[in-house]
Amino acid sequence: MNVDLCLPRDVLLPPGRTVTAEDDGDITALWLSDDAVPGAAELWTRLREAHAASGLWPLLLEPLRPDDAGEFRPWATGELYPEDMSSPQAHDPAALLAAWWDKYADEEWPGLAPGREPVRRPDEVAAEFAEAFAARKPYIRLGLVAADRGADALTAAGWSGPANYDNDTAKFSAVVRDWERRFGARVVAVGFDTLHLSVAAPPISTDEARLVAAEHFAFCPDLVRQGSHTLAAYAETLVGAGHWEFWWD
Repeated sequence: MNVDLCLPRDVLLPPGRTVTAEDDGDITALWLSDDAVPGAAELWTRLREAHAASGLWPLLLEPLRPDDAGEFRPWATGELYPEDMSSPQAHDPAALLAAWWDKYADEEWPGLAPGREPVRRPDEVAAEFAEAFAARKPYIRLGLVAADRGADALTAAGWSGPANYDNDTAKFSAVVRDWERRFGARVVAVGFDTLHLSVAAPPISTDEARLVAAEHFAFCPDLVRQGSHTLAAYAETLVGAGHWEFWWD
């Protein structure tokens, strides 16, 4: 994947390399910068703006641990498995969330939260979140994935962060696709087992937030089980929140 040929001439990438999948060295998973990138958020925004023409979705990437600058797992080590994934189009997000909820929750599935029209442009919100994320984590690197949208980049790269719950990332991409549509979500950053989304149309009431919280619990039970401990407490954190963060144990 010669990323330079896909980008506008005024977008200059830092030194980097293509990373192939661990199980098949012939499959390119992504392009990865060699080191942390000064001005990573600004470059992320310019690359996202170029996505329609380049077909490359940018990701701010963090390693398993902040002090893991050498290995930078899973990205630099190629612990990526695109050939093991199905297609996001093959999955119904509503059915997936309902099935996961039935597996992990003790209550009846409340159904999907209603979507809302974003008050602000989703890409503008994403750029602001990218800036805040990069400021908190100066060790991040930049990744580029050949994908039609941010949700699909997770599958195309062969990311396996939620593998302890389901090892087919395409299912999670299908849900994130739906969140892109309903809540103006954008995939901004990914870690070994973490996912960071900007959100342009978050819930604005407790009732809305409870439904969104149920979707999040189905998608990532650890948020409640090892985080807020109750769905109601977690829902409170979602009211007006401009980003969603997920982690799988």
